[in-house]
Amino acid sequence: MLIAVVSDTHRMIKYIDLAKKVIKDADILIHLGDNIEDAELLEQDFKGEVYIVAGNCDYSRKYPKETIIEVNGRKIFFTHGDLYGVKSSINNIYYRGRELGVDIVLFGHTHQQLMEEEDGLILMNPGSISIPKSKGRCIGFIEINDIGKIDTYFREIKIWKLNLLIDFRLLKMISQWLFW
Repeated sequence: MLIAVVSDTHRMIKYIDLAKKVIKDADILIHLGDNIEDAELLEQDFKGEVYIVAGNCDYSRKYPKETIIEVNGRKIFFTHGDLYGVKSSINNIYYRGRELGVDIVLFGHTHQQLMEEEDGLILMNPGSISIPKSKGRCIGFIEINDIGKIDTYFREIKIWKLNLLIDFRLLKMISQWLFW
């Protein structure tokens, strides 16, 4: 099973559209909040299961603040992260994962990617695809095979820009020719 993990999209359609292309082959999509309306946009063309939790910028009670799912025998706990003070420390969310007996803890809120494993517990924060605070704009991926082996990684969303180098001599020649 391939799981795509997105967080903190903050209504930036340009990046949501790019994310749609990156997540299209996943079996499961998890949106970790801050702006759940974006998750609903991602869900429109997505063929797999979709799970959504609300973040601190989500004022609707349509979605829970945290959820646990099981995939191929592995338990995944996910929340936005604001309830656990993740901007200051990951200790609270780590111990919540331990308390729940899960294999993976997913959270957002900080807009910074994080992937750590501590005593068999995987902690992942994909950062923000719209307003990243550190590295690039990433989507987290988790692969869990049929026997429960877990592989985690980030995939960066690339934004291609056209860089033009203008030779001013050529520009001058073109402008002279246009104005004859």
